[in-house]
Amino acid sequence: MTEGLIADVIVIGAGIIGAACARALSQRGLKVVVLDAGWHGATAAGMGHLLVLDDNPAELALSQYSLGRWRELAHLLPEGCAWRNNGTLWLAANPQEMAVANSKYLNLLAHGEACELIGRAALRQREPELREGLEGGLLIKGDGILYAPAAARWMLDSPHIRRQRAQVAEVDGSQVRLDDGRWLRAEAVILANGIQATELCPELPIEPKKGHLLITDRYPATVTHTLVELGYVTSAHNASGPSVACNIQPRPTGQLFIGASRQFGTVDPQVEGWMLAKMLKRAVDYMPGLAQLNGIRAWTGFRAASPDGLPLVGQHPQRKGLWLAVGHEGLGVTTAPATADLLVAQLFNEASPLAPQAYLPERFLGEPVYVS
Repeated sequence: MTEGLIADVIVIGAGIIGAACARALSQRGLKVVVLDAGWHGATAAGMGHLLVLDDNPAELALSQYSLGRWRELAHLLPEGCAWRNNGTLWLAANPQEMAVANSKYLNLLAHGEACELIGRAALRQREPELREGLEGGLLIKGDGILYAPAAARWMLDSPHIRRQRAQVAEVDGSQVRLDDGRWLRAEAVILANGIQATELCPELPIEPKKGHLLITDRYPATVTHTLVELGYVTSAHNASGPSVACNIQPRPTGQLFIGASRQFGTVDPQVEGWMLAKMLKRAVDYMPGLAQLNGIRAWTGFRAASPDGLPLVGQHPQRKGLWLAVGHEGLGVTTAPATADLLVAQLFNEASPLAPQAYLPERFLGEPVYVS
């Protein structure tokens, strides 16, 4: 059975990307239905780190613009969203990594980011729990943290948005079939459900990257900034095998998030003891006192990774009426507002706040086969 138009737009996925898209569309007065199967996706599993990354110009443009949008929203966010502008401190373990820090510093400074190079002595003053012997670091002052599940719920709290628990079995342009056989129609459908997107569009070049996280008991004032080793940059884009990198984030509760790991070739959600141990050992290498803290829970999640590390944002070139907002890997929370702005500009045929070419799906899926 096919129902009439149930909304102007159907969004598949109620994580931070789908929620940001739904909110942006609702602010234009559109009626939006958000369909979500209720799986605990990357939004629930991630650290909620808001950061500017500059591995390439398109990544820098997207993350920098989006972080600016988060700062604009900050005063509206409920306290439960746990927004904090605590900055990211990239850690250099040796002179070679300090040279990388200096290069990042010059690049980010040239693009207007507030940042500061920090030497050995100043590093221990900023973060006394770090081990001795680190070469220094780079502080990105505008970075922050957020509790993404609460932010997504806040974004979906609009009279123009209706959220519905439903499993989508098929997408055909601007209509979707639920697992109970019903077809729902709208003017447009936005696919924003992370790694599940390939179940509805097998042609998408999205690969899951498994990650482990651990959260500690409450230890207030142990860490101030989000601490990330500069080796994370190479680790994050290592597609050849499992990798770990030190990533320690203080939560407003006084707890610490400890990451990070990356694994390809598995969709098993189980916590793997060997990988968790490897990840924690790496963190303890940078902050020896972590070994004395109580870890209260560990879990896993899956990042939806594209081949070039950039998301697919825009019309599906072979499926008229279907729009994509997928493939954000570990930057979904950071880049959610930018993704929504890019997509809305395309839907309304308006000037985009960012050059959209680097993120368009046709870079993988080919030229459009229909006229818009």
